[in-house]
Amino acid sequence: MSENRPGPPAAEHREPALELLVHGVGGTTPQEMLGDPRTVRVTGDGTAGIHRRTDDADAEGRPQDPEGERPGGPAAGRARPIPEAYCWSNLTSGNSARALWLLLLPFMVANLAHWMRPAAPARHPAQRIYDVLVRLVALSLTVLLTAAACEVALDLVAWQCAASARCTGGKSWLDPIAGGWWSQPGRRLVLAALLPAGLTALLWWLSHRTWSAYESASPPPRPPGPAHPQPGGERPALSLPGFWYGRRLVSRLRAAHTAAGLLTVATALLAAALDHDRRPGGPVPAAWGWAAAAAVTAGWAATVLVVARKGRTESEPDEGIDRLASTVLPGAALGVLVLVAGYAAWPRPGWSSSAQLPGTGAFAWLTLLQGALAAALAVTAYVLHRAAPPGSCAGRCAMGGLGGAAVALLACALGGVLTGGAAQRVADWLDKDGTPGVAGGAIAGPPVLLSWQAAVIPLLLLVVLAFALGAAVHAARERRRLTPGIVDAYEGEPRELASRSRQIARAVAWARLTDAAPALIASVTAATLLLGGGALAGAARTGLPPGPAARTWPGPLPAVADAVQALGSWLMGALVVLLVTVGRRAYRDAAARRTIGILWDVGTFWPRAAHPFAPPCYAERAVPDLTWRMCTWTARTGGRLVISGHSQGSVLAAAAVWQLDPVTRGRVALLTYGSPLERLYGRWFPSCFGPGPLRALSEEVDCWRNLWRLTDPIGGPVLVGGEDGEPEVDRGPLRDPLQYGRTPEHPLPEPVLGHGDYQADPAFDAERAALLDRLAAVRDGAAVPSQGAPAGKPVPAGGPEADGGPHREESGAPAG
Repeated sequence: MSENRPGPPAAEHREPALELLVHGVGGTTPQEMLGDPRTVRVTGDGTAGIHRRTDDADAEGRPQDPEGERPGGPAAGRARPIPEAYCWSNLTSGNSARALWLLLLPFMVANLAHWMRPAAPARHPAQRIYDVLVRLVALSLTVLLTAAACEVALDLVAWQCAASARCTGGKSWLDPIAGGWWSQPGRRLVLAALLPAGLTALLWWLSHRTWSAYESASPPPRPPGPAHPQPGGERPALSLPGFWYGRRLVSRLRAAHTAAGLLTVATALLAAALDHDRRPGGPVPAAWGWAAAAAVTAGWAATVLVVARKGRTESEPDEGIDRLASTVLPGAALGVLVLVAGYAAWPRPGWSSSAQLPGTGAFAWLTLLQGALAAALAVTAYVLHRAAPPGSCAGRCAMGGLGGAAVALLACALGGVLTGGAAQRVADWLDKDGTPGVAGGAIAGPPVLLSWQAAVIPLLLLVVLAFALGAAVHAARERRRLTPGIVDAYEGEPRELASRSRQIARAVAWARLTDAAPALIASVTAATLLLGGGALAGAARTGLPPGPAARTWPGPLPAVADAVQALGSWLMGALVVLLVTVGRRAYRDAAARRTIGILWDVGTFWPRAAHPFAPPCYAERAVPDLTWRMCTWTARTGGRLVISGHSQGSVLAAAAVWQLDPVTRGRVALLTYGSPLERLYGRWFPSCFGPGPLRALSEEVDCWRNLWRLTDPIGGPVLVGGEDGEPEVDRGPLRDPLQYGRTPEHPLPEPVLGHGDYQADPAFDAERAALLDRLAAVRDGAAVPSQGAPAGKPVPAGGPEADGGPHREESGAPAG
């Protein structure tokens, strides 16, 4: 492990020192962060604000209190820093209504794929291809969601159920469209089209509203100054002034996706009307149909062009708006929908609806298109990974740079599950006395492809279960291997029973399972690709659901196929209910929120660069908040500031420091603990947090220390070494628990802290004090103490990690 080597005492300073605390996922209260029940908000609002203890509200204007001096500090008379807490949890979990954002999970996952690109040079030709492919995948998900709404409203309700006396029986809410003027199929479809069109309008409104509420915070002005480039001579992306403000792109994509939703509804109406009018002697002139088809085709071409034409602009805040794309395109799409609706509602004597709505075969073509886009994305990512500068990945990139392609494919699969789940559940609800799509059922049911996709879900879950069992076995073996060496890390303490060593070793072993996430994602992606392709082929070849298609198979296979299809159908429908239930519980129960918080907060950390209907990016509010606070406080007081971030808060802190001007950055120190900067972000987002960007950040920030533990399943070292190869930023692994057995000073067993309570470790206060001393020395021009130097005794059961080196499987006991 490495320790801070104390330098010569800096000259005594009377300017104030501030510690800006940033919490992690799950959130907490200002009272808990500051350790005082009396707090006051000094700036901000109820969504995100900065709080202080009531007694510290005007601390800068008072002389230093001798009682607040740091005991034993290297500079006599230097007081503790003034603590203040930045609370941002309401940006992601302010109320239970935001649980509905979980239904936008496919959009969020697709948006993640944009930021998972390999760390190739920004001007590489494949970069633009990668961006365009991700945006097209995101567009296909909007089409898929709208098509799902059309399947439910237009096909199952207006086309199938409203035409069946058995289905409408007992459903008084269907009486208006089952007879009278609305009984004609075209008019029923136009009335039902209000549901998917309204859903599209709702998504547009939510995207516009959340942008104004969460993402419209402008960055503080900063003078131009030198920046440390990463390998290849480029500035890190997160240091660019426009990274956290991309209004133009979000506005343009919002218009395009809104137009795509409206055009999907128009296409569904047009397909049904054209299918009827192709018969000779129809009452509607053929020119009307051709004109409507031409208008829909032109709308699709314009939408795809707007999506593919231009990406993000990060060199400066992109505050403009493309009025033509943002206003004209959705308006034109709405006009096309009205034109098609008028064409579909035109009187057609003798038109009746039967079987499934014409055009439902588009689900198969859409699935095939999404698979082709994901494959092209994988090829492009491979090219970019090969073009990355040496050392930009250091063997730590998830899935060899193919993480973005895998995540894009999983987003499509998740969208398909939600689509099939909604259609299957609605069909079963409408046909309560029968089975949709089976002889004797009142309606034909959803498209065959959705039934095949339902049948593969149990098989996919078996893959996940097998991986989970393998991980549990591996963790048990790792625990047994680590147990004998645990006690050797605690010298001079009484030895306890072997159960204590097993408890600590178990925490270390389970914490290391986080590093198996790439293997899990790769396994699920491969299984999804194979099973999804099999479902598409089975639906295309047989034209029947899996159960009826297996009637000719020998033995019990037909019964197995029926059971698997039924189970998968139930699971698809249950997933929608589960997402809402889990979301509501997570935002009401702090423990559940912490359980799923890491995945949700990672997903909504990134700006909406691919999908405008994804949940809003909280960092586009939080990062400017922190940057403004650091700039204004240091300029007003001339004091020193240490920004202290835990877990996801460390990512926000690092992103905010990246946005500072050089003068302000010279007065700011960075203290991270339990940080996923390298372990999670560096592996999955190498272009923004890989070895190159993290090295550039350590060169821009004179004072940065990172604390980590072996028992932490989320945090880890940032792996930034000095010229001599020694750890420059990391201090760890810290000892966890702090005491092995019972001692006179600690008569009760100390808990295994894992990811929490880093401030309870004496190393926290020592490193914070050393960072403030280093800031003072840098400002005074004194000899600057080294951030990190090797010290202490190697960890007996795992020496290589004691100096802050990479995670290694042979590493062992947590010691400090």
